[in-house]
Amino acid sequence: MNVWAIDKDAPLKLLLLELVHRYGENALALNNREQHFQAIELCTLDDPKLTAYIYTFAQTPGRYGIDLKYPIAAHQIIGENENLTLDQTIEIIDIHLFS
Repeated sequence: MNVWAIDKDAPLKLLLLELVHRYGENALALNNREQHFQAIELCTLDDPKLTAYIYTFAQTPGRYGIDLKYPIAAHQIIGENENLTLDQTIEIIDIHLFS
């Protein structure tokens, strides 16, 4: 994943750089369907149905919101994790995608 080639806002690029640093360049895939400048959707290469939708719109500057998506639609967690720090966001991604 070439973080610098992605047309996203700076906080999302910072998050992606940290994730690449922690997990390597080939651990996560970016859903290219997400076109919003302030949002990304990530999954692991092993399980593309388990995703994390991370966004910075409608958040305090420098903070993140994250929706957790599961293969079973009834288990989605939407709108519960907002105004998170970078560290809190990474912790949720770690648990959701890598546990």
